[in-house]
Amino acid sequence: MATVKNVKFIGESVLSAIGNTPMVRLKRLFPLASIKLYAKLEMLNPGGSIKDRAAFNVIRQGVESGEIKPNSTIIESSSGNMGIGLAQACSLYGLRFICVVDPKTTEQNIRLLKAYGAEVDFVTEPDPQTGEFLCARIKRVQRLLSVVADGFWPNQYANLANSDAHYWTMHEIATDLVGEVDYLFCATSTCGTLRGCAEYIRSRNLRTKIVAVDAVGSVIFGGPPAERLIPGHGAGIHPPLYQPNLAQRVVHVTDLECVVYCRTLARREALLAGGSSGAVIAAVRKCMTSIPSNAYPRPNKYLISATAFSGVSYKTPTGRRTGR
Repeated sequence: MATVKNVKFIGESVLSAIGNTPMVRLKRLFPLASIKLYAKLEMLNPGGSIKDRAAFNVIRQGVESGEIKPNSTIIESSSGNMGIGLAQACSLYGLRFICVVDPKTTEQNIRLLKAYGAEVDFVTEPDPQTGEFLCARIKRVQRLLSVVADGFWPNQYANLANSDAHYWTMHEIATDLVGEVDYLFCATSTCGTLRGCAEYIRSRNLRTKIVAVDAVGSVIFGGPPAERLIPGHGAGIHPPLYQPNLAQRVVHVTDLECVVYCRTLARREALLAGGSSGAVIAAVRKCMTSIPSNAYPRPNKYLISATAFSGVSYKTPTGRRTGR
């Protein structure tokens, strides 16, 4: 006879299931290394990624403050997961949502957006001044805001509700590991996750060191712009959420390294992870030799990859040149 487990939590809606994602130890990636490596499985959020946290928090705070009204239209630029998170939240709140996308957005993500009821607005050419699709998408958002009545721009690159959501992401990590987090590896794009986790670490006086993982070709940390192919990793602008000294180290990862370690995660740990997660694991590999074995008075260190995305949508080919 099957055993029935006690139900600990019944949410009021699907958005109640966002957060409190499980962590797993990754034992098979680097079996000879004297570290303990953990991943937080953000793909188990209902929308499939860590972006659910920020999307829900942005909409919730906007509704509570009165900035978002029942007849508001949410308009945001996204190449993937933030758009899906917003589409999910807007569907539940009964809000119209227009998502501005570009050729980096996979066909699967476009289908998901439409399934939630979102309207998809395509930008087909990069910004002529910068060569960046992100800049072109933001300009399209601004144009839509000028013609759509009661438009609201979440502005994920500048909205503190984004980073506030990840203050609690780090709280979950620290609680699960009883505060014994030596290194946090954090993929960067809007810098919401990076900033929120850093603010929690500072507020609790933790000794955790943050390694920011950025894309080669991203300009977040001052590098030269170049073509990037992985959606949601790096940025073509300097995000307003960025602050100096959020991380103790920055590691840049190529698109190829992202793909290699996505495949490695699938084959060694049975985890289908997206490009940003592949980047995090590539960064861990690069940093392992520079982490002293006697860094702290414990025999093994805990290293956390803060984000692990569902990789299915990222592996759907678009058949289009993506540009920067």
